[in-house]
Amino acid sequence: MKQVRKDGGKQQAVIIINGRAGVGKDSLIDFAKDYFTVRSLSSVLKIKEAALMAGWSGEYDNRGRQLLADIKMALVKYDPMIIANWLRDEHNKFKAVEQDVMFVHIREADEIDKFKQLVPHAKAVLITRKSVQNIAVDTSENTLGDYKWDFVFKNDDALAKSGKAFVKLIDTIRKGDAK
Repeated sequence: MKQVRKDGGKQQAVIIINGRAGVGKDSLIDFAKDYFTVRSLSSVLKIKEAALMAGWSGEYDNRGRQLLADIKMALVKYDPMIIANWLRDEHNKFKAVEQDVMFVHIREADEIDKFKQLVPHAKAVLITRKSVQNIAVDTSENTLGDYKWDFVFKNDDALAKSGKAFVKLIDTIRKGDAK
């Protein structure tokens, strides 16, 4: 049974979520859906659509991930704000509906900064997990520790425990108590 929290006075939260493959980002978001109405999207969504139209099979192996990264970089080279502007447009749609949390998966630090310039109240959260080994596909994963994150969430416990802590973090961000 969904336990959606609809407390008066709370703001919609925009959370840029990042972390290495396998740290549990999607599992935490799925857990949060039991407490909040959630919109989740990736900065590579349109790139995936274009790659599928061009013949990509949808495989997330190293070749597939590199293809998506290459297409994304080509688009950014063509127009440095193309992805940030699309995400801003999606944020405007989010603001128009009664949803609680918008998660935006963005890998690259410069793309995070562009989005935060357009949506200043967005908070960047890095998800970590001790058991996840360094299996970086592109250089953006190698620089995760270099970024100045608003929050670093350690997802080292079972989902039942980590998920509750993640919900508390979301509440903190929604209340505006975040740094």
